[in-house]
Amino acid sequence: MKHTLAATFLFMLIANTAISQTADTTALIKNRAYTGAEATKQKYRAIYQLDTNDPKIVEKAFHNINNALNDPRLKGKIEIEVVTFSTGTDIVLKGSKYENDLRSLVLNGVTVAQCNNSLKQHNISRDQVLDFIAVVPSGNGELIIREGDGWAIVKP
Repeated sequence: MKHTLAATFLFMLIANTAISQTADTTALIKNRAYTGAEATKQKYRAIYQLDTNDPKIVEKAFHNINNALNDPRLKGKIEIEVVTFSTGTDIVLKGSKYENDLRSLVLNGVTVAQCNNSLKQHNISRDQVLDFIAVVPSGNGELIIREGDGWAIVKP
């Protein structure tokens, strides 16, 4: 009787393990087959907040924006804006090492805007900002308005 009970327990344990492994395998296969969310809307909008001059974050932001621009699901459906303020102001100033990156973004349809409040706070005149950069009254105001309009806010 002891052996029968032990054998039954062992069989149930093995069967449970096999069922669990099958479920685990199914979940793994299902996950591998996933190819991403379907872009069902006609238009997607994102505003990237750049309030730092940290090269790692600035470069990550540019990389992420280019990834979004090149995502085949979003082709022809994406509108992107970058708003710079605080120490992020440094990246839009004349002589910035990011001038070519910013120019490329603008030429690819991205709006790049600088906060006027940050310019005033840091005593920076408009003529010190790259000529092709837009200026908005406030970076935070821009984020609030865009979020209210349904835009995704991305802070790299």
